This record gives sequence, C-alpha cells and structure tokens, in this order.
Amino acid sequence: MSTVTDGSVATAEHAWMPSSPCGARCLPAGDTEVSAPVAAGRWLLVGCALAAAPLLTAGWFLPRSWRAVLQRRYAEVLLRCVGIHLDIRDRRGERRPTGGLLVVSSHVSWTDVLVLSALAPTEFVARADLLDWAVLGSLARRMRVIPIDRSDLRALPGTVEATANRLRAGARVAAFPEGTTWCGRASGGFRPALFQAAVDSECPVQPVTIRYVGRTGELTTSPCFVGVETIGPSIRRIIRQRGLVAQVDLRPIEHPGESRRDLTVRCERSVRGAETVDLAAGGIVGPGRYAALAIAADAASSIEAGERLTA
Repeated sequence: MSTVTDGSVATAEHAWMPSSPCGARCLPAGDTEVSAPVAAGRWLLVGCALAAAPLLTAGWFLPRSWRAVLQRRYAEVLLRCVGIHLDIRDRRGERRPTGGLLVVSSHVSWTDVLVLSALAPTEFVARADLLDWAVLGSLARRMRVIPIDRSDLRALPGTVEATANRLRAGARVAAFPEGTTWCGRASGGFRPALFQAAVDSECPVQPVTIRYVGRTGELTTSPCFVGVETIGPSIRRIIRQRGLVAQVDLRPIEHPGESRRDLTVRCERSVRGAETVDLAAGGIVGPGRYAALAIAADAASSIEAGERLTA
C-alpha cells in the first residue's frame, strides 16, 4: 500500500483495496490534556504492563476459566494505563450463543483490539505487518492473530479458511470488515469476504459498535489511528488525553444464513444504526475531494464485485 502526504491521507495502491480519507485533519486541536506528572505516570504504568505481557503465555498452563479472566483483566489494565475507561451497553437480549463466534466491529484505532479483548478472550484477524511491530507485535503473537494481507488478493481465501477453522474449534474471532481505520466521525463500508467464514462454519456473528467520547460525552477523534501516523505518536496523544471513554455497544446476534452478502448488509446495518455521514460537512475532506472519493468508491465497488468470488 502506498500513501500520499497532502493532508496526511492514506490512499490505496489498488482500487479494490480498502482505503480511508481520514488523516491528520481529522485529529482534534483542543482536547483537554492531563498534566505532565499524570502523563509520566501513565507511561510508567504502560511500561510495567508490557513487561508483564509474558504472563499471558504462561497463562496457558492455567485452567481455561482462569486464562479468560487473566486475558480480560490484562486488556482492561492496558486501557486504564493509557487513560481509557469502558462503557459497555449490552443490547444482545437473551440470545447468548455458545461455541464459535465471529465478532465484527467498527474500526477506529489499535485500541479497538484492547477494547474487544476486555470483553472476552478474543483472537483477531489483523493486518499482517502488525506481527512485526516493536511493541504490539509480541502481544499480537500471544493473542494468536490471524494475519491478513489485503494487498494480496490470492491469500484472502486462506485467511477466510483459517478464520472458519478457528470458529469451528469454538474460538471467538474478531475482525474489522471496513478493512482499515476511520476517524470515528466517518466510517467505511463492510467488505463481505470474512463473513464467508461465519457462513462456512455456521457460526453466529456479534456486531459491535465502538465509539470514543471525551469527558463531556461528545464524540472525539483523539484515539483514531489514521493516515500516515505511526504507533508512537498515537500512543503519546492518547496518553495525554483526559477523560477518554470507549463506548461499546453489543448489538443483537446475527445468524449466518447462506449468503455472506446478506449477512454483511445485516451486520453493517446493525453496527451503524441510523448513522449518516457527510465527510465534507465533517471537515474530513473538502467538497470537491468528497465528490472524487464517492466516484472512486463506486469504481472500487464495481471492481470488488468481480474479485469477491475468489474470496
């Protein structure tokens, strides 16, 4: 994937690859920051938490119920260390499936992985290069990440099969069907390929909406990880923020059915609700750029329709 630097917006090298117009212009300018001593204390806590990461590996010698608690608590601790609190809203009703479960969520930041892990022990489908990251790479390997390289369409069926096998084995697997991160004020369409894993394994799907709000309860883009930003500046910005809350909305369970396209539509509708997005009105892109992106999105959808059969 290549990037352009005007406005720090990441663009896809191929039309069928997921892309987002979000970039540096999406980041807020006036969020309330914590004091230097508080920020320093958070950095210290993050260092201690990462140093304790090998305990997750040692945890495989513990009973399953203990491992579940250990993994959840570890994710909660890391979130607290960077200053993010959880607000969970459970709208699943009485339908609580057992066994394999595909979790699909909106995607704003690398912190989404910690948020979903704090709900229940979860394995993830995530970008392949995550395994090579200096800090989060070791965590990703311990969490048994299923790598996906969206620049290699021929590898996608293997990723779908690996996901289906995990689901058949009773795992809870999370994926981000947008294929890339968005700032939270805007969102991308769900790609259907990974939903085929739920259809093949006949496992239900849990749609999840993740929103980040500030101390006033208003939506904030502070945690977003978009454009050409690297992980270091993202962590620094989040640690300096005051009163960040991750609002997690657990939507009703969706049964897989026989069509991944129908399942994709149902899950995206569940995650989005009545949400509507105007990128130009939100200041994410200019009106001219917005029109160009809409045309490009239509072209990408047409190309993707032909490519999906290979997934």
